[in-house]
Amino acid sequence: MMPHSPKRPRIVAAMSGGVDSSVTAALLLRAGYEVVGITLQLYSGTQQRKGACCAGQDIYDAKRVADKLGIAHYVLDYEERFKKAVIDDFAETYARGETPIPCVRCNERVKFADLMDSARDLGADALATGHYVQRLDGPDGPELHRAIDDSRDQSYFLFTTTRQQLSFLRFPLGGMSKTKVREIAGELGLANAAKPDSQDICFVAGDYSEVVQRLRPESSEAGDIVDAEGHVLGRHGGVMHFTVGQRKGLGLSGNEEPLFVVGLDAAARRVVVGPRSALAVREFALQNINWLADPAEAALCSVKVRSMRAPVPARVTPLAGGGAIVALLTPEEAVAPGQACVFYKESRVLGGGWITKG
Repeated sequence: MMPHSPKRPRIVAAMSGGVDSSVTAALLLRAGYEVVGITLQLYSGTQQRKGACCAGQDIYDAKRVADKLGIAHYVLDYEERFKKAVIDDFAETYARGETPIPCVRCNERVKFADLMDSARDLGADALATGHYVQRLDGPDGPELHRAIDDSRDQSYFLFTTTRQQLSFLRFPLGGMSKTKVREIAGELGLANAAKPDSQDICFVAGDYSEVVQRLRPESSEAGDIVDAEGHVLGRHGGVMHFTVGQRKGLGLSGNEEPLFVVGLDAAARRVVVGPRSALAVREFALQNINWLADPAEAALCSVKVRSMRAPVPARVTPLAGGGAIVALLTPEEAVAPGQACVFYKESRVLGGGWITKG
């Protein structure tokens, strides 16, 4: 454990090599904290592509920023942990005929679990990240809220954060715009001030299906495309290529109206299709709920069923065993198993869970 400064609180800054985490470290240093930067190597640099993070060039960029700021910097090899916790889960979810969210799993199982333990081992008083969310003090302790900048808000991807973890976390960028963050980086002369944002599925260098096929080859087995009554309309090259709501790639033509994927039966290797009207859902089930507030507050709230969708009014009814039923006041299209449903009361995140096949 590093010797702790008797004068300044110590905060570990998770530094991915991007501008957001770099400015996070700089703001903490400016605020008077003793800052220690940690960068996680999550996969081999040979896999890296433009817009990725946590490998190769990004580790170098993080080190350059740490040197510029004059803070201690460590690189931790989490490659094997990341593969087991995130990449294997990614492939397994597709093999079940569901649609994964690897960013949520990374936050849940790596950044806010293993990294948090490392921060404590370094004697830190808190762990700070460059996520665009707000941690606000409420009457019952810290609360998770959406970012001020709705276009950058990442609260959907952090719904698995526990109350205990939230007590140890800090998010300095939650009240700022991306434009302001880049301005600060420029003022500080950070080399990555204009660096492009990282993209989803950072560990995929090409087509995501290559990763899934390598780890779960059965998910690429051919099968039937059927309608709701089970009539065979065509063939497909593997359930991993499809998600609920998808229209492209079906290879079907000559129908009275466009057809969309409305369900996946991975065990039978079947892709079920139907008209757009069949995508509308008013009620669905969740599992593995993480509550950040009293469940009673979600009796009437707003929910997001996809990261890029606006919250819509809903009623959430908790069930025994950690599940819940979500009743939407207006139907939503393409509610996909494997995706998350996150509950909000105005800007506050009340909790969330994983959409099941029902």
